[in-house]
Amino acid sequence: MRPTRIEPGPGQESVWDYPRPPALLPAGARIRVVHGGDVVADSTAALRVLETSQPPAYYVPRSDVTARLTPSATRTLCEWKGVASYWDVHAGGTVVADAAWSYESPTEPFAGIAGHLAFYAQRLDECWVDDERVAPNPGSFYGGWITSRVVGPFKGAAGTLGW
Repeated sequence: MRPTRIEPGPGQESVWDYPRPPALLPAGARIRVVHGGDVVADSTAALRVLETSQPPAYYVPRSDVTARLTPSATRTLCEWKGVASYWDVHAGGTVVADAAWSYESPTEPFAGIAGHLAFYAQRLDECWVDDERVAPNPGSFYGGWITSRVVGPFKGAAGTLGW
């Protein structure tokens, strides 16, 4: 059963107004990721993917990622973007397994995210959109970032996978 959409206030977006299939747009914001005090990524050239029911996922150009990454064996399939590859992030004296993902050969509508990485706010210490620290998407699968600019309810928590 589809949940009741929260009405957005001034300057907000409802994730229930995001399209299906998803849209790929410039983020128009500074995106930062920090773990263990180390800067993992810092970019003003990020892209965001907007998909119905999910907070935006931010994709940072690989050239703006400063942490060491090693490939993981994990792969998932997105019906819209294609096969996702996962990356372990080395930062703050630790290795965070599967903390980032990328689409090395995305489908044509998402060709713009080739050469970009997205990061799980659930697995890393700090993720920021401009000067606002994000809340992670509920659950462990979806990697959207929740800010005061988006309202839900959000897909990802227990009991929401059938939405």
